[in-house]
Amino acid sequence: MTGTLDIRTARRRYVTLCVLFWLPLGLSIAPLILLFTERGMAMAAIAGFFAVHSLTAAALELPAGGLSDALGRRAVLAAAGLLNLAALTIVALGSAPWLLGFGMALMGAGRALSSGPAEAWYVDTVQAHAGPDADLRTGLARGSSATSAALATGTLLGGALPWLLGLGPDLGARLSEATSELVLPLSVPMLLGAAVEIVFVMYVFTSLREPARPVATLRNVLRGIPATIGGGLRLGGRDALVRRVFLSAGAAGSAMAVIELLTPGRAAALSGAPELGAVLVAVLACAGFICSGVGSHLATLTACLAGSGERAVMVSLSISSGGLLMLGATAAFTGAGSMVLAAMGYGLVYLGIGAAGPNENDLLHRRVSSSGRATALSVQSLALQLAGALTGLIIGVLPPGRLPWLLGGTVLLAGAALWIHRSGTASIAAAATRQPHAVSPSPSAGGSDSHCPKTHQ
Repeated sequence: MTGTLDIRTARRRYVTLCVLFWLPLGLSIAPLILLFTERGMAMAAIAGFFAVHSLTAAALELPAGGLSDALGRRAVLAAAGLLNLAALTIVALGSAPWLLGFGMALMGAGRALSSGPAEAWYVDTVQAHAGPDADLRTGLARGSSATSAALATGTLLGGALPWLLGLGPDLGARLSEATSELVLPLSVPMLLGAAVEIVFVMYVFTSLREPARPVATLRNVLRGIPATIGGGLRLGGRDALVRRVFLSAGAAGSAMAVIELLTPGRAAALSGAPELGAVLVAVLACAGFICSGVGSHLATLTACLAGSGERAVMVSLSISSGGLLMLGATAAFTGAGSMVLAAMGYGLVYLGIGAAGPNENDLLHRRVSSSGRATALSVQSLALQLAGALTGLIIGVLPPGRLPWLLGGTVLLAGAALWIHRSGTASIAAAATRQPHAVSPSPSAGGSDSHCPKTHQ
């Protein structure tokens, strides 16, 4: 039974799940495009591979959430690991365009299946053990920090492994020769990631305990998915707080699209060479993940200092928007001072988004039931992806320079502004709790945070 797990054990297992799932994907970040190029793929084909990945993930996002709510967290999470295992193996060893595209489609499907089950399992487990008012934010923040750490570690390791194989006796060349070019040095990080996926799937099956569910036939599961999806979409329509969480995720997706699309060109311009720019991008990506992890670690403290989770979201997104605006303000300059300001802005973007995430999800989980929790997370993820895709299309037609950066900063600032009214309401609710015989607001009402270190029991 889920209730037999105490909160610390559930938190530890959730953190382990985050590390094991995201480490393989981090290993693929640095070598993936270079591997495609080494296999003879043109840039148009590479762009098509990533489009297949994104479209598959977006198309399956809501059905995957409904499947998790209908079938169970463990089964869907294990399926995500198996899909990623197959995807990483195919991408590492494949050479035909159709095969590489198929591998990226499988990776997109794995990404869709993974977007909610682990977090939903953690929240279900904690609330089953300690009730609906249990502290969720601490575990969510640690999971987010663990994700960032896994991505940062994977990015560095994935970029360093092919280089290390070329040193000394050039083991990479020997490996390629021994396998008739089936395994290239750039393939090794993906194959290592596939090995980690095996560990991930085994951990899911052995460590995730769930309440016994009724035996579900495929027909009943498929029949229940549309209703679950509809419930998730209606929740965003009728609940103002949940709607703000979804819109804030869209604002974050827009900001991340700006960062991911514009940073490589700016790094190449600053370094003076594409090769050095690629190294700088890898270092920046790692630094961004670290800043995001630090922000997630500080999420609970941010809520305590701000007075509520809602105020913490507003403050965090405001910090991120300030970072993007700094990047926009320094876009036309190349001096040392502007580079320092740009680096600070880059770090602030990730720091703020990292701090906002656990507080947003803490609010979200207190407004949704277990039966629709994974679907709600899928809607949130879909909002992030769609906003990022739309922003990417807009950036493509904007003139280069400050304007694209300022667009992202403005959208993120609008996301922070969504929480101004809620923060004001939070102040009234918090004040009401100090009146004699006043009805104490629920944790989702936005009152002063009850899980700060000073007051947490």
